[in-house]
Amino acid sequence: MRSLLLLLALAWPAAAEVAPDRAAELEHMVTQDCGSCHGLTRKGGLGSPLTPEALAGAEAEGLATIILDGIPETAMPPWRPLLTEEEATWIARYLKQD
Repeated sequence: MRSLLLLLALAWPAAAEVAPDRAAELEHMVTQDCGSCHGLTRKGGLGSPLTPEALAGAEAEGLATIILDGIPETAMPPWRPLLTEEEATWIARYLKQD
């Protein structure tokens, strides 16, 4: 069991890696698409703030799930048709670090 946990811990960072050209596309998506609701500076608008401070208590995995599946009965759409799980996790980590 311990070795399985170690293996998962070592594999986790690689799971959220994307190619540099795709990372640039995802950054643009965050600015344009996410920014259209969350504000171009991500300080909020129709959607809640997406600043590192606002997301400090959130886990990247939970944010990735929200990105992929949206939030029912809100304006937050599901992005699963356009993003992989790795890309959603990359975005979540990007938002928490930026």
